[in-house]
Amino acid sequence: MNISLAQLSAFGREVFRQAGVSQADAATATDALLAADSWGIHTHGLKNLSGYVKRLKAGGINPLGQAWVAAEGAAWARVDGDASLGMIGSTFAMRQAIRKAEASGIGFAGLRNSCHFGAAGCYATLAADEGMIGIAMCNDTPTVAVPGALGPVLGSNPIAYAIPAGEQSVLLDIATSTVAGGKVFTAAALGESIPEGWLVDELGLPTTDPSAFPAKATLTPMAAHKGYGLALLIEILSGVLTGAALAGGILSYAYDDPSKPTNHGAAFVAIQIEAMMERAEFEKRMQSLIDEIKNAPKAAGVQQILIPGEREQKYKAKALEDGVKLPSDVWAKLVEVSASTGVDLPMN
Repeated sequence: MNISLAQLSAFGREVFRQAGVSQADAATATDALLAADSWGIHTHGLKNLSGYVKRLKAGGINPLGQAWVAAEGAAWARVDGDASLGMIGSTFAMRQAIRKAEASGIGFAGLRNSCHFGAAGCYATLAADEGMIGIAMCNDTPTVAVPGALGPVLGSNPIAYAIPAGEQSVLLDIATSTVAGGKVFTAAALGESIPEGWLVDELGLPTTDPSAFPAKATLTPMAAHKGYGLALLIEILSGVLTGAALAGGILSYAYDDPSKPTNHGAAFVAIQIEAMMERAEFEKRMQSLIDEIKNAPKAAGVQQILIPGEREQKYKAKALEDGVKLPSDVWAKLVEVSASTGVDLPMN
């Protein structure tokens, strides 16, 4: 069924409010999750409400936590998330990076004592909405093998960038594993097999059984050693540099003791374009690059070449007009949350 963004927003906010989150923070957290759903990235949207609520009620997420600046300089800040929802600390930290960029041309904010933050693109977009280049990343519980290892070593450590380009933004949001773990969970919930290359089993051999993840199977790094190297950089910027937990020290928000903070880390960068170049010149150069890419010779059967973020923006435009069509596994999760919290399901 198609459900309006307004109805989904009201549901998410009330679920968070029932779990003890302030009205303002419930709105911030819901907006971040709903952005992912509007882009068609349902693995990082409201589907995750049940995991957050469980941890909020058990104390592993502080419902009244308030992110704060632990240390700062002219172009950087180190933020403590106060064990609040990952969406709260991450939004605060990216806004610190934006504030630093307004003053210094570029801003960096590192975040510690946070939790699973949803889709990285939500925070990169905050900078793009202010006319800046935004970059966001985080570390996560180990679920990904590295070359030569048997079993998980690093998280799927996502990275996203958003760059304003006239009426739209160039937006990329990727995991550094071959595929995000959420897609494996979705396949398992729907009883589907997965392509070979997404997972390896306990012996390090390829498996197409999604139900084995994460207990007996491990994600593969994208592009082998290249994905490993990028994931390690994100681990250093998000974990080592911020003071957050590292690799095996990060708790899973979904599977580990819900009474304990997960201590995820994250890092955010904002770049003020006008500090380096006139806005009009930047936009002209961006459009020239986009045109060159889209007008490149196309392979047989290909109608158009897409710029990263173009598909997501089309999904969002449709969602604003017609509502969001939720997959069956997402709807099942909302039913579960409704039953546990007493919040009425969003219905047309």
